[in-house]
Amino acid sequence: MTIRLNGSTGYTEIDAPAVAGSNTLLLPASNGSAYQVVRNGATAGSLEFTDKIVSGTAKASTSGTSIDFSPVDGTGIPSWAKRITVMFNGVRTSGTSLIHIRLGTSSGVEATNYLGSSQDPANSAVYSTGFALAPNNLATDILHGQWIFSLLNATNYIWAESHFIGRSNNNLVAFGAGSKTLSGTLDRVRITTVNGTDTFDAGSINILYE
Repeated sequence: MTIRLNGSTGYTEIDAPAVAGSNTLLLPASNGSAYQVVRNGATAGSLEFTDKIVSGTAKASTSGTSIDFSPVDGTGIPSWAKRITVMFNGVRTSGTSLIHIRLGTSSGVEATNYLGSSQDPANSAVYSTGFALAPNNLATDILHGQWIFSLLNATNYIWAESHFIGRSNNNLVAFGAGSKTLSGTLDRVRITTVNGTDTFDAGSINILYE
């Protein structure tokens, strides 16, 4: 059966597909907001309005040995996300240990089997226990830029990474790329240092996911 909506000079029809079986689409309870898109909600067939790219809430990177976006505090990554961007604004640490970004699942943050490297005109760093940032002097460097993580293989939970990070206190830019195979669905990101004891003392960090 076709539903026809007549307009002043034409019409729009809604029709079911020519296949066996029945399908139910539950429409959203409201009109949503401007520029949002419609997608399946947590239950297939239950439609909802959502932003195409979702921005998290920025966290101050002014204290502590790590900055987490995690389900523990309600800032985790939804299971449907295929791309995550981590953004730095004036980030600095108290020491010289390399900054690492680590990915994790419901089992926790993973700290092994990161592949790839980062470099700038003066330094380089090979990934191992995290996606590393090529070193300079992190106690004085003020970092700006972004890391991008894209789901390369959903079946095997493989994520590809690339980053460009500039230093506003000098003319060096670090860039790199790599990959990481997780043990399950990504739901958290941790920004920390290799030694785990240097503290963050400036700036802010936020995420986008889509």
